[in-house]
Amino acid sequence: MKSTRVVFVHGAGTFGAAAWPRQHGMALDFDCLFLRRHGFDPVLEPLPTDFLADQQIVRDALGEGGHVVAASQGAVSAMMVALERPELVKSLVLAEPACLSLTQELPATAAHRARVEPLFARAADLTDEEFHREFARAVFASEPRPLMSAEDRHRARRLRMQAPPWEAPLEIVPGVPTLVLTGGWEPLYEEVAGYLAGTGAVHRVVGGGHRPQDTEEGNALIREFVRSHAA
Repeated sequence: MKSTRVVFVHGAGTFGAAAWPRQHGMALDFDCLFLRRHGFDPVLEPLPTDFLADQQIVRDALGEGGHVVAASQGAVSAMMVALERPELVKSLVLAEPACLSLTQELPATAAHRARVEPLFARAADLTDEEFHREFARAVFASEPRPLMSAEDRHRARRLRMQAPPWEAPLEIVPGVPTLVLTGGWEPLYEEVAGYLAGTGAVHRVVGGGHRPQDTEEGNALIREFVRSHAA
């Protein structure tokens, strides 16, 4: 089992191993790689979203094949690889997948896009702090924390450079075993999960807001699903 590769793909926030605090221990049983997507670096300046570069990063990490666990926007590149090279992907686990190109005609996604798209269109004219503040208001209906540290400001700059996920070149669903975890808090992600469940994925609502992988049940389901498809 230790030789079984498991690739973890983060979302728009923290990256690398820091994005997966509850899954660190899986490295005791599996060959785990905790990736950094294109433009995510603790020191270098952030770069704009590049879906194809992310796809290449995931594909290269899989080597001769394995399992992919992905969160939020990271689910896009995970599914792109599963479509391109299904023989490499033994299973997919998607936590609150932001695969909005699949559901952009459905009501929750359409409403989200109508609310957020004007902000993305103005991103180049806003400061990092302005975009960060307006994004929090539009997406979470809340006021964000002030950008107090260099890390906070770095993260805000990266957020402003991200492409909206409905622009991803993802239009169909891969035919590999898939588990979708959601937090049950946001109709947008439940809509995506429902769409994927309609194509054969297993969907479980486990709480935890936008990080269902951090819950006891979510963590257990990830481990169980990977293990069941690793034989």
